[in-house]
Amino acid sequence: MKIAVLKETRAGENRVAITPQVTKSLIQMGNEVVVESGAGSGSHFSNEMYAEAGATIADRASMADAAMYVQINMPDANVAKSLPKGSLWVSLMYHRSNAELVSSFNAEGLSVLSLDAIPRISRAQSMDVLSSQANLAGYRAVIEGAYHLDKIFPMLMTAAGTVTPAKVLIFGVGVAGLQAIATAKRLGAVVEATDVRPETKEQVQSLGGKFIEVKGVEVGSEGGYAKEATEEYRAAQREAVNKSLAQADLVITTALVPGRKAPILIDDEQLGLMKSGAVLIDMAAEQGGNCSQTEAGKVKVVNGVRLVGAVNMPSELSANASELFARNIWELLKLVAPKGELILDRNDEIVQGCLICSNGEIYHNA
Repeated sequence: MKIAVLKETRAGENRVAITPQVTKSLIQMGNEVVVESGAGSGSHFSNEMYAEAGATIADRASMADAAMYVQINMPDANVAKSLPKGSLWVSLMYHRSNAELVSSFNAEGLSVLSLDAIPRISRAQSMDVLSSQANLAGYRAVIEGAYHLDKIFPMLMTAAGTVTPAKVLIFGVGVAGLQAIATAKRLGAVVEATDVRPETKEQVQSLGGKFIEVKGVEVGSEGGYAKEATEEYRAAQREAVNKSLAQADLVITTALVPGRKAPILIDDEQLGLMKSGAVLIDMAAEQGGNCSQTEAGKVKVVNGVRLVGAVNMPSELSANASELFARNIWELLKLVAPKGELILDRNDEIVQGCLICSNGEIYHNA
């Protein structure tokens, strides 16, 4: 099977979906791999490295006969018309929010595996690109916060006196939030965290953080993701976290709801509680933000608080992010193309979850 690895077209994207190491593994499995020239340059993978791994280097116009096309980000609207009928597209698609894009691929007789729709079950953990990338993003968020903060993280005892440790508050204890807690603790900060799922308390405590409980109201999780919080919960959470919010030096928000706008966790009034010099890293900026004043891709100061609308943080760690993403793809392809031959078995729970359309039929509606 011929697999085409495409160069990302999204502005500022440095990652690549397949690394030279995984290219070699795919070829050993019986596939032919063609890589768009320059696809790996943002992650320091040269054309020569791909060629040494056994891939063919080509421009996009010469890649029109592949059976599978792989990239990280959602494709442009006009891509479907350039692909051969019957081929498979593999990338993030966010199909719940992009019904027209899915329809355009289906209309051209294409199959689509949406990487963001891989079910969160034990057997699929090695294929979960959202988790692998969120892990790195959580780390990067803390480093970004440390850069913008005008004080150090750890306690420092000197002859001139003692410097108290930074206080970090994290909203959301998913993959990104847990990594943020661990990273902030390693840097010496005092860390607090809150989440709609009370069962995350033990995870926070195991990393040395303090869990802020919202008593009397529970939301829980569904399908491996936190459910959208009710108004009752948000009011209770607001009351529970405001004291910590006012004392925090760094606040990191990570809350996302699949297929929907990010929930507002910090409104204008709460932003006004934060002390001058504090930093807020909003990791949900691309989905509208968890803070009412967030602007995606921008850093601005509001009432003395530096607000960072973080965008595509894994791209800023492109070498590691590409390595992990490529391994996720490799694990998925071992399932759907074990011997270099594509087998899309909808009786398989993983395929059923992420196969969005095939054979002229759309399986998952927005």
